[in-house]
Amino acid sequence: MSTSSGTGSANHRNGTHRSSLRAQSSASTSAPAHKPSLKSKTVLRKSSPAALGSAPSASKSGNGGDSGVPGRVRVAVRLRPRNGEEMIADADFADCVELQPEVKRLKLRKNNWDTDTFEFDEVLTEYASQKRVYEVVAKPVVEGVLDGYNGTIMAYGQTGTGKTYTLGQLGEEDVADRGIMVRAMEDILAQVSLETDSISVSYLQLYMETVQDLLDPANDNIAIVEDPKSGDVSLPGATLVEIRDQHSFLELLQLGEAHRFAANTKLNTESSRSHAILMVHVRRSLKTESNGNSHMTKSLKPPLVRKGKLVVVDLAGSERISKSGSEGHTLEEAKSINLSLSALGKCINALAENSSHVPFRDSKLTRLLRDSFGGTARTSLVITIGPSPRHRGETTSTIMFGQRAMKVENMVKLKEEFDYKSLSKRLEVQLDSLIEENERQQKAFVDEIERITVEAHNQISEAEKRYANALEEEKQRYQNDYVESIKKLEENWSKNQKKLAAERLALGEKNGLDITSNGNRSIAPALEEVSELRRMVQKEAQLKMAAEEEVNRLKLQLTESKRVEVSGNSEIMRLHKMLETETQQKEKLEEEIATLHTQLLQLSLTADETRQNLERHGSQKTSGGALDSFMSQLKLPQLQDPGNAEKPPVAKLFEQVGLQKILSLLEADDADVRIHAVKVVANLAAEEANQQQIVEAGGLTSLLMLLRNTEDETIHRVAAGAIANLAMNETNQELIMDQGGIDLLSSTAANAQDPQTLRMVAGAIANLCGNDKLQTKLRSEGGIAALLGMVRCGHPDVLAQVARGIANFAKCESRASTQGTKRGKSLLIEDGALSWIVQNAKTETTAIKRHIELALCHLAQHEGNAKEMVKEGAIWELVRISRECSREDIRSLAHRTLTSSPTFLTELRRLRVDIR
Repeated sequence: MSTSSGTGSANHRNGTHRSSLRAQSSASTSAPAHKPSLKSKTVLRKSSPAALGSAPSASKSGNGGDSGVPGRVRVAVRLRPRNGEEMIADADFADCVELQPEVKRLKLRKNNWDTDTFEFDEVLTEYASQKRVYEVVAKPVVEGVLDGYNGTIMAYGQTGTGKTYTLGQLGEEDVADRGIMVRAMEDILAQVSLETDSISVSYLQLYMETVQDLLDPANDNIAIVEDPKSGDVSLPGATLVEIRDQHSFLELLQLGEAHRFAANTKLNTESSRSHAILMVHVRRSLKTESNGNSHMTKSLKPPLVRKGKLVVVDLAGSERISKSGSEGHTLEEAKSINLSLSALGKCINALAENSSHVPFRDSKLTRLLRDSFGGTARTSLVITIGPSPRHRGETTSTIMFGQRAMKVENMVKLKEEFDYKSLSKRLEVQLDSLIEENERQQKAFVDEIERITVEAHNQISEAEKRYANALEEEKQRYQNDYVESIKKLEENWSKNQKKLAAERLALGEKNGLDITSNGNRSIAPALEEVSELRRMVQKEAQLKMAAEEEVNRLKLQLTESKRVEVSGNSEIMRLHKMLETETQQKEKLEEEIATLHTQLLQLSLTADETRQNLERHGSQKTSGGALDSFMSQLKLPQLQDPGNAEKPPVAKLFEQVGLQKILSLLEADDADVRIHAVKVVANLAAEEANQQQIVEAGGLTSLLMLLRNTEDETIHRVAAGAIANLAMNETNQELIMDQGGIDLLSSTAANAQDPQTLRMVAGAIANLCGNDKLQTKLRSEGGIAALLGMVRCGHPDVLAQVARGIANFAKCESRASTQGTKRGKSLLIEDGALSWIVQNAKTETTAIKRHIELALCHLAQHEGNAKEMVKEGAIWELVRISRECSREDIRSLAHRTLTSSPTFLTELRRLRVDIR
């Protein structure tokens, strides 16, 4: 290792390294050995035998967990070899430090007979390779980042002792010279899968107390943002570059180094004038093991993601102005560097001494390193020193800084969470696939129905055709049979006639006159047979006609059914078209109604008031110019076409007419004028910029007088809404209370029947409940009783405001309890609010439920309320909230409250309820 100092020094920033090491051997062999005298003082610093950067692994939890495991800051010391200037200037002097790497000790010579001894986690000689430095200082931290922990690697030391060489050397000419940044990225890229994991990098510098982006020089004033809940520090304005390979990372480092501020001083030809900060964000997806559950359960399980952040900090070197020779702007840079390093030293001193206050906010450097010292990151510090006795003071200061840092303990936490975004994307893909499959099946079903319908029609047509043919054949057969029967009957009749004639002739010849009488007797049976045959023929004819009529009737029925089917299909199509038309007309009407509502509301605020004021003030033409202009603007929309008129907004009227003239209308004799005037004031009070002007002009007093002197519920509703808007400001809250506002609001709530009026009054009281200073007075003047009295309405909007007021009041009581100013039972519980809270804790209305859950959690913060809450059954609601609440912050608050209260823990153990 070499330092960049003097004409013969190595340049760490551009990657070159001095090829020759020290010509002579170490100080322990080249300088004469001196035995320590009795006055020699030895200072031993005990440290943990664990490897540098190691720490116990934290247990898994859904999001990293609130608990962590202790992990002390690990410190290594690295000695740079002598440079050419030191070889010449200090040729006759021994080095001021002596290293004992085998026992991890460093001896600092105060003079030739007195030394101080220090222990570190690792002692690296001037011959230690860059690989060795990386493995003992940085590799355990990098492995922790890959496992989901935050990690910090930082270099601290005097200007010119090799901090940038240790951390940022690129090794373009000799890979053995690569520093910690390059080697860390190589290890990270080797361990992650770029298909499922991601690596992103930011490179910054802290210059003259300004955070600047080294990847985008135009971005030269980046804000530091602190999460108020977790305390995590982030830089949302910094450039974030995704890394896919080592080559792109090297280009990124080269770009950043080109933009970093450096200057030539007596201690270093290219001295860093800023603190460089490399942030590497690693996001890894873990493979979850299948436990035999169904495919649906597996698909609904979000993937587990571990997020680790590696911060590599190359601090600018501390220096003495007398030695560095800084002047002008370089002198101002040195002052800024020393101030920030001094602030860092103060923070580490406070942490090492377990001080109650750590001044992190004294410098932007300490704010950025808040997680690295006393936070949740695993931190390794390498302090770099030189051998020259000329800089013994700076070397001593650096060593003592490292010794104090070894006393700092961090609580290392696992950063593990569920990746709900990827689960959502996967479920969306599955949903799209299921929708497509459903649409495909529906289309196939419709096609199948159409096919079956066509086949049925074809079969019906074929059956009709076969039936008609069979009927025609049957008819033809009957006709043929009929003709044949007639022919046979005619032939038989002819034969019988001939036979009878022959018999008659024979009998006539034989018996003479008796032929006629006997002939008649013999003819009678034949005639009867003929009559019978005729009857049969007629019967057959009748049956044939009946069959033909039945066939015709069936044909008519079939034709009628087809006609009805066609008519039904056309009717369905017509109804579909009518439904689409009506839907479109409904949408147009809804849009027109919304427009008309808006116009009507504007007209109600302006038109009637304009007419009444014009009638009252018509004679005051000389002093009412602005008011006449106001009235003309208000009346203008009535005279113009509503489709083309553009109404002046309330803010414009406010500017033109003036607040005093608008407030004067609140005292008008005409009720309609007062209604419209209070509506205008309510609209103005909705804007925060107008609230102070309204109060200063006496608007708050006028609104309270309206509540006191007016019985019109419309005025009550609008005035209460305006007061609710004004009550959002803490100063106005005290004015409302001082002018008897809570008494007036309570009286209004007791007499009101309209839910919207009650909602406005409840909203105003709810805003007052959030003021810590007004709690006792608010309760004594009946504010809580009025709030609870409004639950009689049962309207969800009113109940939501009541729940919000109770939550605000409970939050203030919880805050007072935390600060030690609250004693005894909650005022809410004394007024009977707890039973209503418990009864409505399971309501389905989200707004009511969220405020009630917050109220329960805040009430449970004070141990004085615990017994009453157990008695009322509120403890069961707290257990339910800690398990089922949809909001994680409320769920965590309920769990923390249950586990911190001795009364709750005793009751849960008695009931054998596990809340882990």
